[in-house]
Amino acid sequence: MRRPVQELFETYQNSLYVAAFNVCKNAEDAEDVVQDTFIQYYSLKKEFEDEQHIRAWLIRVAINKAKNMNRTFWRRNKKSLEDHMETLVFETPGSEGLFETVMHLPGKYRIVIHLFYYEDYTVREIADILKISESNVKVRLSRGRSLLKEKLKEEWEYDE
Repeated sequence: MRRPVQELFETYQNSLYVAAFNVCKNAEDAEDVVQDTFIQYYSLKKEFEDEQHIRAWLIRVAINKAKNMNRTFWRRNKKSLEDHMETLVFETPGSEGLFETVMHLPGKYRIVIHLFYYEDYTVREIADILKISESNVKVRLSRGRSLLKEKLKEEWEYDE
């Protein structure tokens, strides 16, 4: 199965951007990652099994490209997350605070939390995308939730 790039772009652009931003923590780099991901899809002559396979492949490629982006010299010397938080649009005021808290988690927890809660992937699908075991995904989700709970509890107590 192959779908035209334009259709995929319209369908998955935002999801890929958020996943890339989650790793890069930089708007411009996330945009580059999305563009590079679609270029790679366009130049790839692979047939996909179904829509889910295409979506998982796009997410996996975007995450890998974002990780590679973080390893470059140029990327390590860029601005912080706080400088770009205002470029994101959130549905509710609380969503912004939660997203910012998630963004401060260590990378291995941040990615699984994002894929599970923001992209609605199952544990099995996350394991396939990240090439780790399902039990490892569950452990990372559990530890990520614990860290989030601690951080949010601290913020809640601080606000009182």
